[in-house]
Amino acid sequence: MYARLMHEEVFPRPANPESGSANLLGESASAYLRSARHQPVNWRPWGEAAFAQAQAEDKPILLDIGAVWCHWCHVMDRESYENPEIADLINEHFVAVKVDRDERPDVDIRYQAAVSAITGQGGWPLTAFLTPDGRPYFGGTYIPPEDRFGRPGFKQVLTTLAEVWRERREEALDTAASTMAAIEHNENFSGHGGQLSLALADKIAGAILAQFDPRNGGFGSQPKFPHPSALDLLLEVAMNRGHEPAGQAFATTLEKMARGGVYDQLAGGFHRYSVDERWHVPHFEKMLYDNTELLRNYLHGYQNLRREDFLRTVKEIVGWLDATLSDREQGGFYASQDADINLDDDGDYFTWTLAEAHAALNAAGTDATVFAPSEQEFVLRYWEIGERGEMRHNPAKNVLHVKQSLEEMAAETGRSVDDLRRLVDAARAALLAARAQRPTPFIDRTLYTGWNAMAVTAYLETARVLGLDSAREFALLTLNRLLGKTGNGGAWDGEQTLSHVIAYGSRPGEPVAPMEKAPGTLDDYAFTVHACIDAWLASGEMEFYHAAVKLADSMIASFYDHTAGAFYDTAAPQADGMPVLGALAARRTPLQDTPTPGGNPTAASALLRLETLSGRKEYRQIAEQTLASFAGVTARLGLYAGSYGLALGRLLLDPVRVVIVGSGSQAKSLEALAMARFAVNKTVMRVDPHRLVPGGVPEALAEVLFEAPIPVPVQASAPGGAPAWAIVCRGRTCLPPVTTAEALTEALESRD
Repeated sequence: MYARLMHEEVFPRPANPESGSANLLGESASAYLRSARHQPVNWRPWGEAAFAQAQAEDKPILLDIGAVWCHWCHVMDRESYENPEIADLINEHFVAVKVDRDERPDVDIRYQAAVSAITGQGGWPLTAFLTPDGRPYFGGTYIPPEDRFGRPGFKQVLTTLAEVWRERREEALDTAASTMAAIEHNENFSGHGGQLSLALADKIAGAILAQFDPRNGGFGSQPKFPHPSALDLLLEVAMNRGHEPAGQAFATTLEKMARGGVYDQLAGGFHRYSVDERWHVPHFEKMLYDNTELLRNYLHGYQNLRREDFLRTVKEIVGWLDATLSDREQGGFYASQDADINLDDDGDYFTWTLAEAHAALNAAGTDATVFAPSEQEFVLRYWEIGERGEMRHNPAKNVLHVKQSLEEMAAETGRSVDDLRRLVDAARAALLAARAQRPTPFIDRTLYTGWNAMAVTAYLETARVLGLDSAREFALLTLNRLLGKTGNGGAWDGEQTLSHVIAYGSRPGEPVAPMEKAPGTLDDYAFTVHACIDAWLASGEMEFYHAAVKLADSMIASFYDHTAGAFYDTAAPQADGMPVLGALAARRTPLQDTPTPGGNPTAASALLRLETLSGRKEYRQIAEQTLASFAGVTARLGLYAGSYGLALGRLLLDPVRVVIVGSGSQAKSLEALAMARFAVNKTVMRVDPHRLVPGGVPEALAEVLFEAPIPVPVQASAPGGAPAWAIVCRGRTCLPPVTTAEALTEALESRD
């Protein structure tokens, strides 16, 4: 059934009105909701109509939250929601509401907190039972249809909770009241003030290092998640304060992840997480946000450590994103790639039996290029492909991973590293060609605003460091689409309002039903401000800078609470009388990285970056107050406070601004030199001479270039007729212009 549904996303099956099975999800734009449109459950999408029905009929709400990439969500769909007997129970006693957690993260995070308060755990699918006004009184995750292992099955749960609402309503209401209080408390850390200092960032790094696994890399045991913000904080602490253990933890983790099965050894790109401590066996879904942030980790590692293996990983991630998770024509990055083809496999698209690997290698090329037996043996050993693999559902299936580096294997075999690399690359191409013949896991082509903004930032950073013009051009195309400037959708109205979705994935021959997009969250605004700043840095186009200012002002107006000194994750309820549904009434001030960078530190970092360009002191004041509001609790959050530690660095370290004026090869060389090392407090700006006019650069930069509050015309070249020159500013002090690489290096290293 699941395989058929995934094919229906490409060739949609019309609902059959005579069957009585069509529900209200058929016109949904979400791929996850559409996949349930055939089910006999009378599903409704999240919205006022569902709550009105529940209250009118005095029925509790059954809330299902999941995602199109979620394996167990589809298991529960097949076992329970496609079961007519269970569907009849639901339809008789409940109003059923289905939510896509990617489309409505504001709904998901609140009910995750509720279910965690009730059961001690969360995850997907999330199954919650709500009062008619949306307050949760019971919940869980995956529930089997029948009783198993001494636990009640879904039929019994449905019957019991319907009876609780009818016969023991006060008990349900008491639980709902306490659960709502738990939602309010969850991640509502504002007001826990403390002293802001770099020592606090060091404490966070120390808490992260306390969980470091020196043998396998990463943090803790199983399962293992990447924690990109924590990794960047370790790199920052290592480079800025000479903390050698932090640097070792960063490098070891990146090396082990890239050699593990959590990394797609053939096509590039990371899976969501590893179920074991060695990074061998992943959950095979691939998420956009994981790959954008890990791309930045490996890029920063390459900048500061100059490791060629990190550079290869950077290029492979970009290659996979380009080929699989992006709309090359119109711009935009897709949300995710599924793990499975159907419910009977577990990553079969990505894994290999020994026989499958031999067949792919034997079929490669012509007789002149086919792999010799000794070469096949080397390839199989390099990726650890054997008779017995790692997958429980099929022990013959191997997850490709690298136990020994090519350098180590070259020393053993006596062959050169270059020779072995050519062999591995040829084998990779052969296995990829064979894999391409398999059914491809479903790709959710929805373009989410915040995730696309993260991708724009990652691509623009990569483009500037590596000189990848194609990455730069695609990132700018994507951002222009996000900002509504290409005629192909958009998330911004050009003034104040940003939606959570740029565009939904289209179905060939069938337009997506017109519907209101989900409202933008704090993450959407904060990441888009970052992306606009990065776009100005990469292009010099002032429209991106002006967009950053407008979006920052709107973010402050809609999300910032001056009394609490922090940002809420959703906009303040409007004074237009429109109801706030269910748990959305609970206000949250997001701090933790779970798994994307936390909303408040991301917003604070965006304002600090914008302050260095605009000179607007209120941006810094709000950022500082925001960080101060959480200072009393962050040290104990460890792995989940990496972005907070990075924001502290932006606030407390003297900002380093490198301004390069000029065009042509010398300007490019100076820019490349300035970009060679990553630091969270460093900004490299390149200005073409024709922009040295009033309004051609941001206000604070104009003061540096023109040495006056109001810009005045200046010469387009440095004294002596050099075609390009650079100014290095540390804090509020700027050194004299320099024109050579040697002088720029000296200025960057100077602490005077």
